[in-house]
Amino acid sequence: MPNLLHIDSSPRAASVSSRLAAAFVANWRRQNPAGIVVHHNTSLERIPYLDEGTAEAFLHPSGQPTPERLRVLATSDRLVDELLAADVLVLGVPMWNLSIPASLKAWIDLIVREGRTFAFTETSAVPLISPGKKVFVFSARGGAYPVGSPMRALDHQEPYLRAILDVIGLTQIQFIHAERQSESPKAAAEGLALAARAMAALVP
Repeated sequence: MPNLLHIDSSPRAASVSSRLAAAFVANWRRQNPAGIVVHHNTSLERIPYLDEGTAEAFLHPSGQPTPERLRVLATSDRLVDELLAADVLVLGVPMWNLSIPASLKAWIDLIVREGRTFAFTETSAVPLISPGKKVFVFSARGGAYPVGSPMRALDHQEPYLRAILDVIGLTQIQFIHAERQSESPKAAAEGLALAARAMAALVP
């Protein structure tokens, strides 16, 4: 049966990115009534950040099996297993300070893992995730970052997510941006309406 992994990263109850992602997931559920949905909110669940113990466990996974090492690896293994099992990955991502929430970066640091989702060769990193997994990213932004504008260079959200997901083999990515959310109420409503129409046109 199909499997969808839904990752939100905003702590706000009124989050636009979470609302868009939830609408997409609801549509996916209607089309896949027997499907499985796994949902996390990285901000609310306090996904652990990398620290010295985590880095050591990743670099030397066969080291002394201390309780802390086992806990760290178990958390990462669980999150990686969820990703590997998913046919579809849905990310709800607000733009914070031109990039992504730190809690989402923490989730990424636990799933972009040598030996599980990528491997090193002498010349490059090789993805270990099989091609074909679809990724849908729903973001909310205070301003607008259109191609060809001076603001485009300030967008460190979409380029980063594309680059890091590419490392592990996730290349079929579609972005839906709800822009101008910090401008006037009219501009925010227009930006959300454009994103909602684009979301409704997606094929899960």
